[in-house]
Amino acid sequence: MGKLTFSMGGVHPHDSKFASERPIEVLPLPPTVYVSMAQHLGAPAKPVVAVGDRVKVGQVLGEPGGFISAFIHSPASGTVKSIAPRKDLAGNPVMHVEIAVEGDEWDPSVDLSQDLVTAIPDDKAMILDRIKACGVVGLGGATFPTHVKLNPPPGKVAECLIINGSECEPYLTSDYRIMLERPKEIIVGAAIMQKVLGGCKCVVGIEENKPAAIATMQAAIAELGYPGITVQVLKKRYPQGGEKQLIDAVMKRQVKSGGLPIDVGAVVQNATTAFSVYEAVQKNKPLITNILTVTGDDLPAERQHNYLFRIGVPFSYIAEYAGGIPASAAKIVSGGPMMGKAMSNLDATTVKGSSSVLYLSEASTRRHPETNCIRCGKCADACPMGLEPFLLNRLYKSADLEALEKNAAQDCIECGCCLYSCPAHIPLLDHIRQAKGQVMGVIRARAAAAKAAAEAAKK
Repeated sequence: MGKLTFSMGGVHPHDSKFASERPIEVLPLPPTVYVSMAQHLGAPAKPVVAVGDRVKVGQVLGEPGGFISAFIHSPASGTVKSIAPRKDLAGNPVMHVEIAVEGDEWDPSVDLSQDLVTAIPDDKAMILDRIKACGVVGLGGATFPTHVKLNPPPGKVAECLIINGSECEPYLTSDYRIMLERPKEIIVGAAIMQKVLGGCKCVVGIEENKPAAIATMQAAIAELGYPGITVQVLKKRYPQGGEKQLIDAVMKRQVKSGGLPIDVGAVVQNATTAFSVYEAVQKNKPLITNILTVTGDDLPAERQHNYLFRIGVPFSYIAEYAGGIPASAAKIVSGGPMMGKAMSNLDATTVKGSSSVLYLSEASTRRHPETNCIRCGKCADACPMGLEPFLLNRLYKSADLEALEKNAAQDCIECGCCLYSCPAHIPLLDHIRQAKGQVMGVIRARAAAAKAAAEAAKK
């Protein structure tokens, strides 16, 4: 098959995959971990332990706080020292469970052997229950609870499971490394999800700039022999890893405004999520680890790292362990340079979806002075969602929420292509992100009012 890509927009930033040849290293635990109860999309988890409790690795610390929520497990064995609000990366107070680390004693139900388990259970309900009980969430950015995503509503049928191995965001290399180092586990995880979804076809999408990962994953598929799983080479183009862009590239279908991937028969899961599904179903291992890239545009090769970390580790500890914050760092980012967020609090701790500690120099973060829009239309050409960022920017400045919603500000995926392409250096992403938040607030309020009215009519 030829190389595929999405049908509109996109840009071509430099890869900057400086850590791509650095094998995954195990990050040691610090003396204390702080485990957030809000590590997923939806309602925060509710703590089920008390101060003074002794806990083991893999033991449940928090249970789901709603339908869209997830279990949280202990990343360490030790004593619960406190359960209290603590600031996250954005500086917002979030409930955390503080654990004094005392050894590394695991819950006995977890299979810690390195043996590959390839036999897939037949019981769909058991598989979903195991994924839910192990707190697996999407690790491509949104951290949506995986058990919910793998259980489509009545009337919706999955025709294609897409495993996202594109990792199109510059600098990040964690997905790439796990595809190189644990390809068979990823494929078993994909086969498990494929079975849960009724045996639909499964496509592993990988960008063309990762030939080693393409070859490794193809070899794993050939060796394991699961039917209906293939690798699709994708063109190098940002944001190729966006959910709707992947569906467009692989299935040539577009998800309508306000719609979901399952509406067009698609389910998209990240490659590392597939690995976590394998560990949950085949090893009963909760999601307490992930891969995090420590990288930067001014770091020497020996200071580029891919760490296997446990949740709850302070970013300040990671920075110190990796050699300290470089003097040239003007900004520290969680995530990639296009969609990541600047860190305002290095005492915040890792969560399930943590993907990087990115050091950017002054040269790469300096913003040019904003000038007047020259009406070139480059931002609209670059938008992979078919929006008109120049118009949304103008509507944002005039605070016209009705027009913003009409022009689909809520569909912005915050990829930054508009900002990247603007010759006038207008902070389009900043403005549209705020506009999107305002519009989504209006939409949620309208939905809540409609629900309340419907409930009142039933009485």
